[in-house]
Amino acid sequence: MLGRLPAVGRVLASARRTFHSSIALHHGAAPVGGPTVPINFRLKDGSIKQVAAAVGTSILDVAHAFEIDLEGACESSLACSTCHVIFEEPVFDELPEACEDEEDMLDMAFGLTATSRLGCQVMVTEELADAIVTLPAATRNFYVDGHVPKPH
Repeated sequence: MLGRLPAVGRVLASARRTFHSSIALHHGAAPVGGPTVPINFRLKDGSIKQVAAAVGTSILDVAHAFEIDLEGACESSLACSTCHVIFEEPVFDELPEACEDEEDMLDMAFGLTATSRLGCQVMVTEELADAIVTLPAATRNFYVDGHVPKPH
């Protein structure tokens, strides 16, 4: 039957070759035994908390690993803006550009700035060593106010 539908077979083969997904670490887990870099979180009260962030981990996952009050209501699915963070301009300029979906979610973020990003979309690299990641004064959580997901 597939012989009579060669176009369908080609479409399916093409779709199979182009579909991909990123490699998932363990949900919410940092790479074990890899390099770390110091990242400074400026908390809502203005204090700074420095942590050893595993390279290859998202800023959101780093925050959760160190019990920093950064929400992630959609669990990194690009469906909210509760993990909104702010970078200093020199650091922001070195980050990969945000995708269109991230920019759409950022439009809903409370306290949006020119150097805002979603913590779930920014991966820790060695170039982020000593970066300051500022948590905004509040978030806009349309999911459940007060709900803070715990790492699995």
